[in-house]
Amino acid sequence: QVQLVESGGGLVQAGGSLRLSCAASGGTFSRDAMGWFRQAPGKSRDFVGCISWSGGSTVYSDSGKGRFAISRDNAKNTVYLQMNSLKPEDTAVYYCAAARGILVYPLPTQYYTWGQGTQVTVSS
Repeated sequence: QVQLVESGGGLVQAGGSLRLSCAASGGTFSRDAMGWFRQAPGKSRDFVGCISWSGGSTVYSDSGKGRFAISRDNAKNTVYLQMNSLKPEDTAVYYCAAARGILVYPLPTQYYTWGQGTQVTVSS
């Protein structure tokens, strides 16, 4: 089974950028769709975006479209979430997750394994 570890979170001012990384070990990373989700305090875990196993296809939630970009490097077993033009409402814990399939969204229950999350805080 794939094990996932996120990194790259932190504190950033509104309008700034961050790049999150998710390193995978074991399992079938190169054959899995990879998704990013986020969860703010007291709220549900929401879909941010997903990338296909080949990296050739992506899909984003409305909140991330045009500002966020997901990429992956299967040789490094890593998936990335580039976040630009960040807003205070982007503040959340961000999780990466693996799923069977090509593009898998938008439900967390569709994903079979998760990282521990990384905190992103956007100040106004």
